[in-house]
Amino acid sequence: MFAFYKASKLLSIISMASCLLAGNIVAAEPSQCKKVRFTDPGWTDINSTNALTSTLLEGLGYSTEVNILAVPIGFEGLKNNEIDIFLGNWMPAQQKFIDKYATPGDIDIIGTNLTGAKFTLAVPRYVHDAGVKDFADLARFSQKFRKRIYSIEAGSPANQLLQRMIDSEDFDLNNWRLVESGEQGVMSQVKREIKRQQFIVFLGWEPHPMNTTFDMAYLTGGDKYFGANFGGATIRTVTRKGYQEECGNVGKLLTNLKFTLSMENQIMDLIMNGEMSPMEAAQTYLKQNPDVLNPWLEGVTTTDGNNGLSAVQKHLGL
Repeated sequence: MFAFYKASKLLSIISMASCLLAGNIVAAEPSQCKKVRFTDPGWTDINSTNALTSTLLEGLGYSTEVNILAVPIGFEGLKNNEIDIFLGNWMPAQQKFIDKYATPGDIDIIGTNLTGAKFTLAVPRYVHDAGVKDFADLARFSQKFRKRIYSIEAGSPANQLLQRMIDSEDFDLNNWRLVESGEQGVMSQVKREIKRQQFIVFLGWEPHPMNTTFDMAYLTGGDKYFGANFGGATIRTVTRKGYQEECGNVGKLLTNLKFTLSMENQIMDLIMNGEMSPMEAAQTYLKQNPDVLNPWLEGVTTTDGNNGLSAVQKHLGL
């Protein structure tokens, strides 16, 4: 009888410990972490990385929401805890937003998710061969360019840099006009002008399929505005303040996520030229390149604590 009592007491202690442990697991994963909210400026590269990350999260049991917001509004959303994650903090182009929102500790910088990016003015190869190799060469061909620079959506950091360049009369571009459009609008205009062999100068960047779709060249001389090495940029992951501590499992995934130029170029090409949705393109890439899952999901679990890698593989049908 005494042995039975001891065994029963031991089982009771084990059961209590299990309940406490389960309670701790639940406490470590607050309900607000089950839905992950992204901001997206509408750029295809961020469409791609948001889709990759959303695919992983959905395989882990989370729900996701992508909000199409201009960069300043996206940062406001992070600051006001209305957005959780931004995977497209291009640096140094967005430095002023970091100065505005990160200095008081209103957002968290998780780390770099892409290196080797480019971000500056570009021209078709035949324009480059005609003598437009540097920002300083633009004014000499002002009539051929119709004194226009084509760039992305209004309010973007790049446009603000370009408008400042025009207003400061650098490179004798003071009478030029900045034509603001969305990414697709810029690419359509470049395609039309190349077909007609006309001069056009536009904001170019990599990763983007434009680098393989068009025979193009980046201009030197823009270091003052875009930085060295053709606006050489790093792309960072930022979150609302305290998100990584509050939602540790998602935070671990964000820390693990590292993308490559080749990867993003391929996914963007599937979206822009393959007519796939971002989620379809991301899932196609992951099914063709399943090895990327291993480092991304190291130490990451499902929402209920099970093996994250196995869950995502099952979600993708691998």
